[in-house]
Amino acid sequence: MYRTSDYDFDLPQRLVAQTPAERRDVSRLLTLDRSTGEIGDRIFSDLLDLIPSGDVLVLNETRVFPARLRGRRPGGGEAEVLLLHPESDDPSIWVALVRPGVKLRPGRIIDVGAELRVGILDVAPDGNRVVRLDTDLPIEKALERYGEVPLPPYIRRRPGPEDQERYQTVYARQTGSVAAPTAGLHFTPELLGRIEARGVTIARLVLHVGIGTFRPVASDDPEAHRMHAEWYRVPVDAAEAINRVRRSGGHVWAVGTTTVRTLETVATAEREVRTGEGWTDIFIRPPHEFRAVDRLITNFHLPRSTLLMLVAAFAGYDLTMQAYRTAIALGYRFFSYGDAMVILNGEW
Repeated sequence: MYRTSDYDFDLPQRLVAQTPAERRDVSRLLTLDRSTGEIGDRIFSDLLDLIPSGDVLVLNETRVFPARLRGRRPGGGEAEVLLLHPESDDPSIWVALVRPGVKLRPGRIIDVGAELRVGILDVAPDGNRVVRLDTDLPIEKALERYGEVPLPPYIRRRPGPEDQERYQTVYARQTGSVAAPTAGLHFTPELLGRIEARGVTIARLVLHVGIGTFRPVASDDPEAHRMHAEWYRVPVDAAEAINRVRRSGGHVWAVGTTTVRTLETVATAEREVRTGEGWTDIFIRPPHEFRAVDRLITNFHLPRSTLLMLVAAFAGYDLTMQAYRTAIALGYRFFSYGDAMVILNGEW
């Protein structure tokens, strides 16, 4: 049984990508063959040569919303609110992280702008806050006007105009994430069109990415870690397309760990996927029997993270850590705006 410390690795700070690549599909692509252990070095647009006709490429079409609000407390001190998800059917009531937490107890008000204030209503059992967005604007319009793209903490700069587009997949449709499904950031409309034109089915589902994606596993025993639940939806057409490809002998390619978690949540013992929606807190780590996914496209993840554990479950621990060492030696860029890896099985 692997410990959390087994997933540690030394990463030079210079390899933590602070900005996106000049063009989405010119990011580097490490190829990892599970059957032979072979590791290759390509660029992302080479994916066109790797996905054969008759397979299905599954995308997570969640959209990041401007979830970070900065404002002032009544005494003038700075305050920050990171909206996580609506608390109820009331669009003004949200669950959020706040900073500084000790200063933001129920009853406190944060002035964000002339048309938006945030009131602290309650403290949730996990320490998050229940907040009310006080505005005469539609909530979506208020967030567009006053919110920021919630770049992850390892990007050590404030978001700029470029991030409004680049920290979003080109196929993002359903608003609800506080972090991008980053494996998808490398696709362009042209690359997706060329992949589809060669006979690859494209299926789309939704998993809204929560703040848990940034949190390392604190305990050295992964069994003690509890995942934050995230909302997903698998439409009927997506499930039918995936099952049709699987029955015909094709392979299922998951774009990103969020897509893997969704598919494995709804997978049956017969290796088909069900349609539906709900909340998932599935924690995929070695050993895990994958029922829905055959190939994985993913970015390079944080040390000690649940995402790295998922990749190790898919590719094997030793091969995964070897791939990470190779990527570091080759100067690959890591994390959200970094380069990508595709895990294959010797059949391309």
